[in-house]
Amino acid sequence: MVHKITVNGAVLAYDEAGSGSPVVLLHAGIADRRMWRGVVPALAARHRVIVPDLRGYGESELPPTPFAHHDDVAGLLDALDLPQAALVGCSFGGSVAVDTALAHPDRVSALALFDTAVSGNEWSDEANDLWDELVGEVDPDDFVAGAAGEVRFWVVGPARQPADVDPELLAFAQEMDQRALAAELALGAVEVGELTPPAIDRLGELKIPVLVTAGAADVPDIRQLADRIAAEVPGAVRLPDVPDAAHLLPLERPDPVTAALLGFLP
Repeated sequence: MVHKITVNGAVLAYDEAGSGSPVVLLHAGIADRRMWRGVVPALAARHRVIVPDLRGYGESELPPTPFAHHDDVAGLLDALDLPQAALVGCSFGGSVAVDTALAHPDRVSALALFDTAVSGNEWSDEANDLWDELVGEVDPDDFVAGAAGEVRFWVVGPARQPADVDPELLAFAQEMDQRALAAELALGAVEVGELTPPAIDRLGELKIPVLVTAGAADVPDIRQLADRIAAEVPGAVRLPDVPDAAHLLPLERPDPVTAALLGFLP
């Protein structure tokens, strides 16, 4: 059953399971909280697992007022009366997790980052060329075509063909991404605060345990970013990339992700 709670003036939807030390799972920008469905059951055997839809995504509201995703994460902890939690993020959710740890360092006990983005990071020319090769021009108002392009680029990945990936996974990713594109359009009309300065040049400020990995079939920029995080965050753990998995690693390969989390989280 979905839970709803007011955070910084917006009603956020979230799932909750288990008991123990709290862990918050933050979804990718091309998805929603459902992408963690294969990870939650085993994780909840040891932890209190909280899985929100970020503001504007999934079933969470988007009031027309300024906000910042990283402040919403801290506000969610406040609303749930949690002084601190470990944050687990994929892609954009990883970026939000890192921003939260930098903006509210006393609220985050650990970070686990899968195929993560980082605020302030710029895509390489190679990544842009790869997009042009695999996807090309897409009408921004056509959510179906836009989601198909993003699924081809991110969920299939440049080293695989769509036939190499479970069709049910692709269909589910397509459905989530269509909703996410609508969310991004709506978010464009709202003032969304960014971390200043951004996280990309502040990774050395993180003083908590950090785990990072990626899918081996993800775009090279993402895997290189995982390398940079591991190099610049003191004591960070860089796990080997997971074979035959791309950008939505926790959805596509929940077993190795769950094993990594159970071995890492306090």
